[in-house]
Amino acid sequence: MLRFTLARVLPVVALTAAVVGALPAGQAATNPSDAAGKGAQVYCFMRNSGNNHEVSWLAAYALIKRQSASLFKTSPEHAAVMITEAVVQNPGTYPDCGKYLGDLYAGSAQEQQKQQQREATSSGEAGATRSERYAY
Repeated sequence: MLRFTLARVLPVVALTAAVVGALPAGQAATNPSDAAGKGAQVYCFMRNSGNNHEVSWLAAYALIKRQSASLFKTSPEHAAVMITEAVVQNPGTYPDCGKYLGDLYAGSAQEQQKQQQREATSSGEAGATRSERYAY
């Protein structure tokens, strides 16, 4: 009885393990040949070669957009996360690249600050004092 059960269950378990191991999701961030790995490779190589963030980012983002197998366009925010994940998961593959990762998010933080300043000035209350604002 036990031998019969093992004979039926063992092939199913082996087949399941083979299918799960062959899925690309487990290898996506560690495989330097995927879009994220190639983007990280381009970005880090260009930065280490002395190029500024803007030029390196444009090259890496263009490569990620072209190489992604997604139905939808990869957003700049998602591409930055993809590059960050590739570098963090394989720091030996991208030496000295960690110091450049903050630049991927600096533009986003500056845009948020500019947006907040625009909202504050457009509301008309930016120059009002407390007594002026609450004068009834």
